[in-house]
Amino acid sequence: MSWIRLLAGGGLSCCLIVTAVSAQGVKVQVEPPRRVEVQRTDGVRRTSSVIGATVALQNNVSAGKVEDLVINDNGCIEYMVVLNEDRYVLVPWTATTVDFGRRTVAVEIGREKFRDVPTFTRERWPDLSDRTYVEKLHTYYGVRPGRERRIDRREDRKRP
Repeated sequence: MSWIRLLAGGGLSCCLIVTAVSAQGVKVQVEPPRRVEVQRTDGVRRTSSVIGATVALQNNVSAGKVEDLVINDNGCIEYMVVLNEDRYVLVPWTATTVDFGRRTVAVEIGREKFRDVPTFTRERWPDLSDRTYVEKLHTYYGVRPGRERRIDRREDRKRP
């Protein structure tokens, strides 16, 4: 018996709400459900999948291993640190292409030009707040410093 009262009360409430809305002249339009397609992406990776990866220059020449990643205050990767012949080399993240399946990082720079890039040791890191140094470093790799280049790069790499 109480279920009947509950159903009747619920039905009466709905009827009163619809009547009140209709009385106020408010039109309620119900749209048919839209079909939303969700694409699954594996776009999130752990840094450990990059650290230790092989670095390949132009013509698939090996340049060493990824030793570390440098992250800015916004939490974005700015540089990859490559261990090359007991010295460290910074590579702007925007100049890299990561192949997670093969665990390699490609950098489009020739071996001779890569040898000209300034190196450093574990004890003596470069000053990354020095704009002149940062701009010079980026010119070796043919990329511009800053977020703007990263957006251009993503647009260029969209696959059909």
